[in-house]
Amino acid sequence: HRLWEVFLVDKLNFSWDEVHVVAEQLEHIKSDALIDKLDAHLGYPKVDPHGDPIPNKDGVFTKSVKKLISDLPVGSQGVCVGVNDSSAAFLKFLDKNKIALGDTFKILEIEEFDGSVTISTRSGSIRISKQIATNLFLEIVDEE
Repeated sequence: HRLWEVFLVDKLNFSWDEVHVVAEQLEHIKSDALIDKLDAHLGYPKVDPHGDPIPNKDGVFTKSVKKLISDLPVGSQGVCVGVNDSSAAFLKFLDKNKIALGDTFKILEIEEFDGSVTISTRSGSIRISKQIATNLFLEIVDEE
């Protein structure tokens, strides 16, 4: 399923909010040879477009240490590596606000009243709701 999502995004230019339904249909193709060739053609990706790990042929996958933005203190900095909510509405919200996997964020402020979080992004700072903060994973990086 996750390999098909990578293929649909990287090779056929589907957006990440469109791929789940199509990948659900494609995953029923039961050809080990096809999956092996697809994996090789894609360069043996480690994660799908939503940041979820893709196991190798033996079922082993690389684990990363990731934390939800909502669980981090002010000053934390990291790379966005995944989403907890892969619904089309959530992914469209991220696209609209220019938030993408691979972006570096820094937590600037956490509003005590409602748990909303101000983060710095590639397009400036943005305040995100607690609901958004509980659905974005960061891999922590040291400050420069």
